Amino acid sequence: MNLENILTGETDGAVYSIGAVARMVDIPASTLRAWEERYALISPARSEGSQRLYSRAQVEQLRFVKAQIDAGASAADAHRLLAQEVHAGRPPVATDPAGGPRALVLIAERDPYAAELAEHFLRTEGYDVAVALDATHARQLFHQRAPNLVLVDLLVSGNAGFRLVDEFASAGPAQVLAVSAVDSGEEAIRLGAAAFLRKPLEALRLVATVRDLINAGGPVRTSRRQPARA
Repeated sequence: MNLENILTGETDGAVYSIGAVARMVDIPASTLRAWEERYALISPARSEGSQRLYSRAQVEQLRFVKAQIDAGASAADAHRLLAQEVHAGRPPVATDPAGGPRALVLIAERDPYAAELAEHFLRTEGYDVAVALDATHARQLFHQRAPNLVLVDLLVSGNAGFRLVDEFASAGPAQVLAVSAVDSGEEAIRLGAAAFLRKPLEALRLVATVRDLINAGGPVRTSRRQPARA
C-alpha cells in the first residue's frame, strides 16, 4: 500500500501504529511482523524511518485472521481464508466490541468550529468530551481530567500539537489520536501517536477511529470529573 495514499487519506483515512494495532486486535507486535514476512498478505506501509503504518482496512483484516484462529484455524489457514475473501471482493468487516462505561475524550483543537463538530459527533456516540482551544488549556485538562483518549490537532497553538503528542503519549495511559490538515502522520506516529487522521474529519471515520483506540486501551477508566464551579 502506498504511503502517500495512506497519509493523505486517499485509502480508508486512519493510520495506526503497530503498537496500537497490536492492542486493538490482541496480537503481539512480534507476531504481526512475523505474519507480514511469512504470508506477505497484510503488508503495512513504511515511513521513511521504517515504522509500520496500518490502514483501518488492514486492522479489519487482522481481526478476521484473529477470529479464524480463535475458532481453531491455523495461522496459515486463516491467512488463506482472508486471501479468498479479498480476491473475491469481500473485504472482511470487523465487528466493534460492545461498549462499556462512558469514556472521556479530550479535544485539543485550534479551530473552535472544528472542535464543536467533533464534540457533537463524539457526544452523540455516547462519549464524554472536554475541549481545549490552546496547548496550555489542553495540558491542564489532561492532568485534571485523566482522559481515555486525546485528539490533538498538530497545529494547535502554532505547532505545539507535536509537543502535546509527545508529552501525552509519554505520560500514558491515554491513547493519542493526531489530526492535521497537512501530511504529518509519519511524524505524529514517530512521536507516539497511536493513530493519525487527515483533516477535514469525516464524522463516521472519526467515531470509528476513536472507538478502535478506546476499545484497544482495555477497560475504560473512571475519569476525574472537573471541579464544580462556584
